[in-house]
Amino acid sequence: MKIFKKLLTLGLILTIVMTGCGTKAGNEKNEITPAPTSEAQITVSPSPGEEPISPTGLPEDTTKNNVTKYPLTVTDSLGTTITFENEPQTMISFSPSITEILYALSISDKLIGRTDYCDYPAEAMTKESIGDFYNPDVEKVVSLAPDVVIASSLWTEDVIQKFKEVGITVVVLNEDKEVAGIYDMINLIGQIFNCQDNSAKLIETMKAQIEDVTTKVASLPKKTVYYVVGFGEYGDYTAGGDTFIGNLLTLAGGDNIAKNVSGWSYTLESLIDADPEVIILDPSMKDSFISTDNYKNLSAVKNNQVYSIDNNLLERQSYRVAEGILEVAKILHPEAFQ
Repeated sequence: MKIFKKLLTLGLILTIVMTGCGTKAGNEKNEITPAPTSEAQITVSPSPGEEPISPTGLPEDTTKNNVTKYPLTVTDSLGTTITFENEPQTMISFSPSITEILYALSISDKLIGRTDYCDYPAEAMTKESIGDFYNPDVEKVVSLAPDVVIASSLWTEDVIQKFKEVGITVVVLNEDKEVAGIYDMINLIGQIFNCQDNSAKLIETMKAQIEDVTTKVASLPKKTVYYVVGFGEYGDYTAGGDTFIGNLLTLAGGDNIAKNVSGWSYTLESLIDADPEVIILDPSMKDSFISTDNYKNLSAVKNNQVYSIDNNLLERQSYRVAEGILEVAKILHPEAFQ
């Protein structure tokens, strides 16, 4: 039974990380809860004449330089070819990451449905909810009659087929292991919805902020760091070296103690042996983590080097990961940002 519970916990944690849902992990149990809305924004200084990007979108560009020509044929992350005869006017998002990007690209007026976990920006919560992304309400989606549904790779082929059978166009966008994958996703969304100027600007802004961070920390000694995905009775979980979050820790100037681990499962013994200088976790985990016997003797706990950060900044693969990298870098190398 304990083995089953551990496998179930791992499955839930992987789902949470892939979708960017808020977590509460501790010695008692792992729970899934909607993540709190953050008011954080990309704060890169704009170029002369430009406005900063906000969660509710880039300034409207009335003179498009790059216009999508329809019919447009694209290939999604599953290798499926989809042809759009005209610019889609309505959409439903089954991914919090995608919902954030839609708002940043100023095309939220096309969004007519979202999941319960699509909570950023706050305006997204005013859109029609179609439930969760595990078992989508096909009938409700059909009643909304979207031109396209955009989903994450968590969907099974059976779910995708259900939508195809009722004539709903589905585009599946996979989560990636590196930031470059977000650029590809933003670029594809820009093509589909004829907002290529804004998608290019969003990518440029992300790259500028990340480059600013990596330049500042490049010559500094790397601190050993551990990112808590889950912990407690049913195992310890972190971001291995081949994960998206692992990539972010490296970009922020950290030496991930799990860099030689593949995936998310870790051992308490390895954590104790590595004894990282810094530990980063979601605010909902901190009190329980630092007060639990297995962890309270770690050097980072004793030295008050356990920091909380909104996990959505790292776990949701949207434009806000640029801010997540900056926040982690400030934790690891505060002297570089004074």
